[in-house]
Amino acid sequence: MSGARSVVRGDAARVGIGLGSAIAVAISWSLHKSILWAAIHGFLGWFYVIYYAITRPGGISG
Repeated sequence: MSGARSVVRGDAARVGIGLGSAIAVAISWSLHKSILWAAIHGFLGWFYVIYYAITRPGGISG
């Protein structure tokens, strides 16, 4: 039973990482219109998303 749980956790982690990369690419493309920057920010994933949220006007709260 614990083996099935670890597979679900692994799948959830991959989905979370993929979602972070997709959000980072979307933000990057909307700001820079550059494939190179979108690829770099997609690699950074959630780190770039959090950085963007903190540094934009209004901060995380919007």
